[in-house]
Amino acid sequence: MAQGVAAQGPQRAGRREPFTTQTPMVHDPVMAREGDTYYLFSTGMGIQRMTSQDRQTWTVSRTPVMSVIPGWTTDSVPGFTQHVWAPDVIHWHGRWWMAYSCSTFGKNGSAIGLLSTRSLASNLWKDEGCIVTSRPKRDEWNAIDPNFIIDEKDCPWLVWGSFWDGIQLARLDTTLHLLPGERPRTIARRYAPNFKAAEPNPTSRFAGTNAIEAPFLFHHDGYYYLFVSWDYCCRGAQSNYRVAVGRSRSVEGPYLDREGKDMAQGGGTLFLEGDKKEWEAAGHCAAYTFDGQDVFVCHGYSAKQNGAALLIQRPISWTADGWPELRP
Repeated sequence: MAQGVAAQGPQRAGRREPFTTQTPMVHDPVMAREGDTYYLFSTGMGIQRMTSQDRQTWTVSRTPVMSVIPGWTTDSVPGFTQHVWAPDVIHWHGRWWMAYSCSTFGKNGSAIGLLSTRSLASNLWKDEGCIVTSRPKRDEWNAIDPNFIIDEKDCPWLVWGSFWDGIQLARLDTTLHLLPGERPRTIARRYAPNFKAAEPNPTSRFAGTNAIEAPFLFHHDGYYYLFVSWDYCCRGAQSNYRVAVGRSRSVEGPYLDREGKDMAQGGGTLFLEGDKKEWEAAGHCAAYTFDGQDVFVCHGYSAKQNGAALLIQRPISWTADGWPELRP
């Protein structure tokens, strides 16, 4: 997208105006606040965008973040067009930065792109190119589901990944691209290496059964907490997505669960799963601090609405030994 050119999203007859809702349908939600406005970004054509004053009533914009999909994305990812997955957004050094995923379902020929802007209110985003790509038969990981984390020394990192060899971590430079010579390292897997799952992947014959994705790092009281999503999304009421967590004193890991098991060896403490009453499953999460309150955000597959993916927000509390819990 060219710098200084306002995004002008595709318009449909009779559906040109924004609308408001208290139960937004989302996949892979992330949030930010600028001034007195909250912004919610999620998977969609050109990245779906919503705003709110209270995080309860959301105005869904008909103008996506990206009206023009950069040409390098379709050149780099065969089959990718306009359906942009799993963004992440962060404010750092006077700019807003957004990473996003370009892929096709179940394959690891993927790319993570980067946008920047001075203000979320303007929706004027500059194409900052590609952060990282993955290639079939070259890489044993998948370049989707990015999340930025700034460490205690103000150094930026990117965590990402889905299936294959699991969750990857790499350090970034001051332009939020990979440092020269930086090689991703695996920090979490669904199963230990060489583990053979009893059941095949029900969603893709390419991705295997290392069903872990959607990492999000949250710093709290001296620890980095790694939230990940286990098992299978995107199947409506048949989804069995759930969230697990581990922590480390260092952003580089190792990330250990409550029993002390390394997440790179299949560890992880279950944090959230569907109750089969309100939610069949839930996952692809984020965590923030708003007005002194830590907040957990994800999408859930509604048991009452035939598996529709809806926004979930819950306050986080902390146990005496420093582990996160969800409050009603």
